[in-house]
Amino acid sequence: MKRILIAEDDAEIAEIEKDYLEIDGMEVDVTGNGNSVLEMLSAKQYDLLILDIMLPGKNGYELCKEIRSSMDIPILMVTAKTETVDKIKALGFGADDYIVKPFDAVELVARVKSHLTRYDRLTNGNNNGKTADKNIDKFIAVGNLRIYPKAYKVYARDKEVKLTGREFELLLFLAENPNIVFSKEKLFEKIWGYDYVGDSATVTVHINHVREKIEDDSSNPQYIETVWGAGYRFNKQAE
Repeated sequence: MKRILIAEDDAEIAEIEKDYLEIDGMEVDVTGNGNSVLEMLSAKQYDLLILDIMLPGKNGYELCKEIRSSMDIPILMVTAKTETVDKIKALGFGADDYIVKPFDAVELVARVKSHLTRYDRLTNGNNNGKTADKNIDKFIAVGNLRIYPKAYKVYARDKEVKLTGREFELLLFLAENPNIVFSKEKLFEKIWGYDYVGDSATVTVHINHVREKIEDDSSNPQYIETVWGAGYRFNKQAE
């Protein structure tokens, strides 16, 4: 059973979220104060955090930054703000995704399940060792970068790089289609899907995150190149 932590100070909204997630077979805990989130995450193993931005105590941005520095858990940020800059800020602090109030509870459950599935693939890419996979060690190598599609692992300069599920899938898609220019809209469609609510600015944020993690100099990227006015491409000849 998946365990979810909801950090939401609106008791009515929190109760609706909790009810829908429990109907779908998940175990759910709720807190309405940002100061208790880190303590709860340390005390119990959670599979995903639904984090409201506007919390008493520590706000969602502060918490997201602190959580990302110490633990690996999918974070779905909830906000009443609709401006693109706030969405980008949420992703910039390390959130895997965001959803804007008011939202359909069914959509929230779908988002949660999507991230849980993606995270399971990310952490159990080797099938927990139960089944031998002759392709598990196959990788894409370009310059000092190695990408293992089956194991969901990335190494840069022989050191493992920790990517979120979306970041990994974005990098892998570009690497599997090298030297082809993809627009932000096309990348959003490929990685997030047609039925996903969001915008192409999300792609830019994730591209920047990946660059910061794999490039020697993210301001002068060698692997993921920007083609101005067109989009991004993976440089197969990078050294």
